[in-house]
Amino acid sequence: MYKKTSALVCMVLFGLSLVFAGGSQQGGAQAGSDVVTLKVLNYLDASQANSEREINEIWGEFAKRYPNIKIEREDLFNEPFHQKTSAYIASGQLPDVLYMWPSGRSSELHAKKLVKDLTPFLKAENLLDKYIPAAVAPQFGGFLGELPNGVTFTHVLYVNTKLLKDNGLSMPKTYEELKAMVPTLKAKGLDTVLIAAQDDWVMQSCLFSMIVGRIAGDDFIDNVLAGKAKFTDKPFVDALAIVQDMFKSGVISQKALQTPYGEVPALFAAGKAPFLIDGDWRSGAFQTDASTGVALIPVKDQPNIAMTVFPALPGEKNHNTSSSVVGTGFGMSASIPAGSAKEKAAWELIKFLQSEYVQKIRLETGASFPSLKGVTVPNLEPISQTRAKFYENYKGTYVLDGVLDAKVYAPINIGLQEIGLGTATPAQVAEKTQKAFEAWKAGK
Repeated sequence: MYKKTSALVCMVLFGLSLVFAGGSQQGGAQAGSDVVTLKVLNYLDASQANSEREINEIWGEFAKRYPNIKIEREDLFNEPFHQKTSAYIASGQLPDVLYMWPSGRSSELHAKKLVKDLTPFLKAENLLDKYIPAAVAPQFGGFLGELPNGVTFTHVLYVNTKLLKDNGLSMPKTYEELKAMVPTLKAKGLDTVLIAAQDDWVMQSCLFSMIVGRIAGDDFIDNVLAGKAKFTDKPFVDALAIVQDMFKSGVISQKALQTPYGEVPALFAAGKAPFLIDGDWRSGAFQTDASTGVALIPVKDQPNIAMTVFPALPGEKNHNTSSSVVGTGFGMSASIPAGSAKEKAAWELIKFLQSEYVQKIRLETGASFPSLKGVTVPNLEPISQTRAKFYENYKGTYVLDGVLDAKVYAPINIGLQEIGLGTATPAQVAEKTQKAFEAWKAGK
């Protein structure tokens, strides 16, 4: 993230501040000048392949380039990260630089203008045109609150084509064809579609947003926000009904509701199901870890993994679409005095973290695809090459937590799990969502 959210089960991967000293090749503090200290809240999954490479080659490189900027970095992941961000907001003492989403769980940072508009910084150095237009467009607060690493597709259907073939199956073109596979796979002790639904953001961001985009479309969400439609209207209820059918038919097992986000890549790599629903970023979990030389899916087997989108849904108005949002990045606390040495240092850090040097590393590791124009690297692993082709083939619709306030998408997240458990109907979840929306509009 996008990227991008809440979770039921999460773990703290790093809680200690990691301190590096650093300096710049381009406009950084010069030797002999006063040391500037920056507090940074970073988002890092230590269990992800190449996490050590990010620490050593990105943050370590910054330390070499910027000897007079001292970084006090706090690495957290998943819900602990969001909880800490909320705590910082409540205290009124944000870190100087912090990892952010363009909306969603970072919407308060944008809406309350707790971070600075980065557009003037880019314009001052003639860097605005170096990034793809979508990456530097205004975000949730109407300004560029964070400099994104790219554009993220939150819905990808990962397919183990060899596992399908070994079981006498092929890629389904329709949802009904997918459902027809369930008995065959169940007889072999396999699930059909894996999804880490224990973390409540995943169903909404990686699956349901795509379904809403197909069934209702972005114009429906625009009309809801404008008061011209309601979440209780048929298109939204129909989209929820598809999720209900996925659980009832066994396309998605109820076991998914107990599957933590960190465990699902290993299940897919082990061939426990031919399909996995996740975001485009998940491809990085399958690549070779530079620190160990081991890949969750060996390079020789990566050509067997396809990246596509969910097959055609009944009643869809938009075909072959995914869901997409501008990617995550880093923002700067609005409390830093304008023109100060700290502001200059914070900008150097943000600029470095989205530089060509860093974006090449993230492209190699599958962490993200570049927001800078013209960034390429040779010899990408097969799954990264597959990911690059994915962007050429599919269009994106809204990610719900990218366009709705947290008070509105939270009941959707929870409601999708309730539908999976059979404790709520699509109509009931739609009603709760509409009530939450009305309360939010009324400022309650």
